[in-house]
Amino acid sequence: MQPFTRLTSLVIPLPFESVDTDQIIPARYLKVIDKKNLAEGLFSDWRYRADGSPNPEFPLNQPAYQGRQVLLTGENFGCGSSREHAPWALVGWGIRAIISPSFGDIFRNNALKNGLLPVEIDQATSQRLFELAKKEALARETQSSIFNEFAYQVTIDLSSQTLQLPDGATAQFPIDPFSKACLLQGVDQLGYLLGLSEAIKQYESAQKLVFTGVLPT
Repeated sequence: MQPFTRLTSLVIPLPFESVDTDQIIPARYLKVIDKKNLAEGLFSDWRYRADGSPNPEFPLNQPAYQGRQVLLTGENFGCGSSREHAPWALVGWGIRAIISPSFGDIFRNNALKNGLLPVEIDQATSQRLFELAKKEALARETQSSIFNEFAYQVTIDLSSQTLQLPDGATAQFPIDPFSKACLLQGVDQLGYLLGLSEAIKQYESAQKLVFTGVLPT
């Protein structure tokens, strides 16, 4: 898993609330038990028309949003049923962080276990970012020759748990210490434990000596 330390990116605006996991990755894609090709099913009911052709109005199909790593969305993102395939599909497409005023609890936990950072912010900051996304789209369309993408980038710093807006303003976001440590190191829960294997061996050896009476309890 790739470590998450500091990420600077333009955002992909998805101005919908209560996006549930069935919209993120429809149930027909859950037959697989690995992560291969799941990105193709990400938001598929919105990304594709009934005839299977791409919907040009959906952000993930638009050339301007390709390569961006931060998804900006409305509150209660990832609600609904539990499916680890949802963060798998998002990460597979290239999303590394999601900015929202709130997340479904199960989705949040699944995301953190799979290297996807949920950045929870207040409504005012969310609104500012959506307004900025609109300005960026307009500037890109009407002033393409002098467009400066650096004026619209956000920076997420996991160590300080801050989201920096293009104007320099910052917002704090919460994360539990264990998940933060795993993301910074780029390991999942098992990888974290394996990293402590030497300390575990030393503890077990000491316990054996205590059990046999060689060392006092």
